[in-house]
Amino acid sequence: MAGQETLTQLDPSGENVDPNTFGQILEMDDDEEERDFSRGIVYGFFEQAEETIKKLDKAIANKDLEALSSLGHFLKGSSATLGLSKVRDSCEKIQHFGQGKDAAGNPDQHDSEYFLNLIGQTTQRVREDYATAEKILKKFFKDE
Repeated sequence: MAGQETLTQLDPSGENVDPNTFGQILEMDDDEEERDFSRGIVYGFFEQAEETIKKLDKAIANKDLEALSSLGHFLKGSSATLGLSKVRDSCEKIQHFGQGKDAAGNPDQHDSEYFLNLIGQTTQRVREDYATAEKILKKFFKDE
């Protein structure tokens, strides 16, 4: 698949955008040149991710661990669908921290401020990993 070769060139390690998962999305395109289907999904994700990150910031300010867990879960799912592995992994941590668990999902005895701090740090990681993935995907679609 020509698109995967380009993706592999843009992200040789595949750690930002998993080529196998993303390749499944690309297989749904009718036209490998235009890629209308996959482009629509990816750009829809961009809008969704940016809005969710804003909601994460607001939930951190409101110290709303339940909302943070829910938002982490939501963004984890949509990023996993596209194969955005680093974003997915960080969002899973946010989901766990919001539930009072450690990064692996095991119960933890720390107080809410501890978890809010971890979520703040992890949200910054999500921003960075999202920006990297966005740049790769925009270059893939020749939009950058």
